[in-house]
Amino acid sequence: MGHINNTPEPVVAIVVAAGSGSRLGAEVPKALVPVAGVPLLARAVTQLAAGGVTEVVVVAPAEGRQAFMDALADAPIPVLWADGGAERQHSVAHGLAMLPDLPEADAEHQVVLVHDAARAFLPADMVARVVEAVRGGADAVVPVIPVTDSVRELVDDGSTVVDRARLRAVQTPQGFRRGVIEEAHRILAETETIVTDDAAAAEYIGCTVTLVDGSRDAFKVTEPLDLVLAEALVASGGTA
Repeated sequence: MGHINNTPEPVVAIVVAAGSGSRLGAEVPKALVPVAGVPLLARAVTQLAAGGVTEVVVVAPAEGRQAFMDALADAPIPVLWADGGAERQHSVAHGLAMLPDLPEADAEHQVVLVHDAARAFLPADMVARVVEAVRGGADAVVPVIPVTDSVRELVDDGSTVVDRARLRAVQTPQGFRRGVIEEAHRILAETETIVTDDAAAAEYIGCTVTLVDGSRDAFKVTEPLDLVLAEALVASGGTA
């Protein structure tokens, strides 16, 4: 699969792959669950590379690491490794700590993506949209899709309808200038603050989040039904 983004500038993706897979009923960590014989982690890295990523840092459990390394033995781009943390944001911080050293001026503006390995079927053009938005000057970029279900918010005396036209479901990869995401995680660590995702980390230090179009194909494989959908997507000649 050819790269959509042919620029020589490096783009690094931190791929969080530390989930247990218990909700899938799997006997292996979630990132290693195969779909049509290919682990989710391998599919995710292939798609990131197709969208312009030039190197990945995979955050995975230290125990059983060899199985993760075997899954990426034929990865199309270089792979670095970091240990998972107590919370997702700690895992991301461990990944950030493994980023290759660059001159300060270059590091400040390097594009860093943060991606969940369980979103293994992300289209390459979606990855490229996130990268280009960061290169275009955005501090933090999030791919989103419209919410199609009706939504109700619980209140003290029952519930109330929420206008879904104003809602968006958040996906990954989320993209950042390296200086932004490193500073955000530094301050989170200093203040012992827990946030829901990396975009929220950027907002915590005052950055504006830019939204770009996501994709239904970038769904997160979490439950057994998601695996059925994933197998069907591959069988139909879908994303990966």
